[in-house]
Amino acid sequence: MQKSFVFIICLFFILSCYKEENLSAKIINESIKVSGGNIFESSEVSFVFRNIRYIGTRNGGAFDLQRQFQDSIGFIKDRYTNDSFVRLVNDIQVEIPDSMVSKYQNSINSVFYFAQLPYKLNDSAVHSEYVNESLINGVKYHKIRVSFDEEGGGKDHDDNFMYWFNTETNFIDYLGYEYITDGGGMRFRTCYNERIIEGMRFVDCVNMKPKIDGSILLENLDTAFENGDLEELSKIELYNIKVDRI
Repeated sequence: MQKSFVFIICLFFILSCYKEENLSAKIINESIKVSGGNIFESSEVSFVFRNIRYIGTRNGGAFDLQRQFQDSIGFIKDRYTNDSFVRLVNDIQVEIPDSMVSKYQNSINSVFYFAQLPYKLNDSAVHSEYVNESLINGVKYHKIRVSFDEEGGGKDHDDNFMYWFNTETNFIDYLGYEYITDGGGMRFRTCYNERIIEGMRFVDCVNMKPKIDGSILLENLDTAFENGDLEELSKIELYNIKVDRI
């Protein structure tokens, strides 16, 4: 009798988790659909972020992510593809240590990850969990937690994310994350300046952090935002955006 009871409890827990994962996956997939859909997978996107020009091309599973900027040593072009990373300085290829290759790749990936959200939130290395429905400034949101597998989840796979999907538009209007690199910390971003370019949604963000470090849980960032317990760090702004469908 006791074993049967334990089995039922375990089964109920598994089914509840499965239901939550299915619901979160459904919301994420719908958000990807309205934010760009298939255009994410077959297009060339370019923009300027913090005086660096980024160009990303994706087609049939192949990707070619580039950044270009002027440095003290010259004009630098970094190119990251499915199977290689190359750095050019004044159009001459230079050798760089493996440790720096990883750093540059992660930096480029991070910029495209945030610029093209919610694309990639349904990858196989992603785990999503429906937390609850919440209100921010009187607007209803689906609150979803996202984590990553070590394999395929990138260097920062230990970071945890929270996304707030507008229940009416299915767009991400807010996002938060906690990270462990560089001493760790927590961030909350509010999206603004929405524009749809060739069917793909782009936003700018106000980047915020808790006024008192360690005082807020990730899932409570929305409440902290409304209570004025966060302070602005910076603005995440994209310029000269261009999208060409392939």
